[in-house]
Amino acid sequence: MLITHDTRCALDTVVDLVNTAPEDDAAADGLPDVPALADFVRNHKISDVGVLSEFDLSAVRRVRGRFAAIFAAPDARAAAGLINELVAAAGTTPRLTDHDGYDWHVHYFAPGASVADHLAADCGMALAFFVVAGERERLRRCEAPDCRRAFVDLSRNRSRRYCDSRTCGNRLHVAAYRARRKEATG
Repeated sequence: MLITHDTRCALDTVVDLVNTAPEDDAAADGLPDVPALADFVRNHKISDVGVLSEFDLSAVRRVRGRFAAIFAAPDARAAAGLINELVAAAGTTPRLTDHDGYDWHVHYFAPGASVADHLAADCGMALAFFVVAGERERLRRCEAPDCRRAFVDLSRNRSRRYCDSRTCGNRLHVAAYRARRKEATG
């Protein structure tokens, strides 16, 4: 599957956005306030965003929940329905652009769109490409029992199981190794 630069950026953005949601009632929200949203926008180089407000923060949190539902969808049909609703609500307006030193690419948000609509349109379309390519199963949640972070499995053989093999994957492999050693020395 060919993934263009702008699609990859949108995938990274949607994964990071979904992962800002608190895992439970005790966890902190990764987007607690407007300055955190401004940092998210700046760190992800989201273009054409004006002055952010509490309204934007609330709208982005709603969009984040809709993206989380896409990652949790049981099959491609359910994911497609959720993506269609999300993208349609954003008022998608595809247009070619070549800004900030990047070659021609497509933006799906309308000029002057809110940051929530911008994210819904561009990131929604990036996820749509995976459904169209028959690769929806690459939109995953970490299999570590104490981690449910979202990620996109871009491995050749679709075998990635953990959000980060250096932390979640390695931690589980070490725990399994120690359990085997303990059992062997018993």
